[in-house]
Amino acid sequence: MRNFTELYRMDLPHRAISVYIYLSDRANKEGICWPSIPTISKDLKLSESTIRRALHDLRKAGLIRMEQRYRENGGNSSLTFYL
Repeated sequence: MRNFTELYRMDLPHRAISVYIYLSDRANKEGICWPSIPTISKDLKLSESTIRRALHDLRKAGLIRMEQRYRENGGNSSLTFYL
């Protein structure tokens, strides 16, 4: 969704709109990006818990899908976001 008019008309909290625009700005042509929650938090100057709540709002609204990424040693890496 590159035209945000529809996004603004949705009944979403401002935190979710901010995070969606952030993810959209960082997504590639396929609508995929993988910033970490601490990075999003730092860049938007919002707490990590607020970012997690916003991501929940966006998933519930059907605007994003998330997948966990893993390092070669099996540890968690950042999430992959699909817009």
